[in-house]
Amino acid sequence: MAVDIVVRGPLFDGRAARAIQQATDDARDGIAEFAEEHVLALTGQYFRHPTGYYESQVTTTRVAADVAMVHDQGVVYGPWLEGVGSRNAPVTRFAGYSHWRTTKDLVRARGPEIAERAVRRHLPEMGG
Repeated sequence: MAVDIVVRGPLFDGRAARAIQQATDDARDGIAEFAEEHVLALTGQYFRHPTGYYESQVTTTRVAADVAMVHDQGVVYGPWLEGVGSRNAPVTRFAGYSHWRTTKDLVRARGPEIAERAVRRHLPEMGG
């Protein structure tokens, strides 16, 4: 007696794996985009005398297959603006704007929601 087993569908033909990878990429990119937009919104809101240079240096870089980093490209006075530089209080009265820390907290709170939306968009491709 012979038994023939036929497997087909997204799980077996690679569609599910591709959809999972695309969902992961979309989640990473969506969270990074949210973070970049938010930090730029805060600089526009907080900075008293913006020149535009600092904002032009804020960018997103993909540092690994699954990691994106939003940063200010190492602008020398970036830590001072954030409030973590050696020239901040008590050396000067300027405590900093905390725009990166505020963004980090918001990304922690909203990141799972952004990732879930990315996965939901790709569920049909996964057979779900």
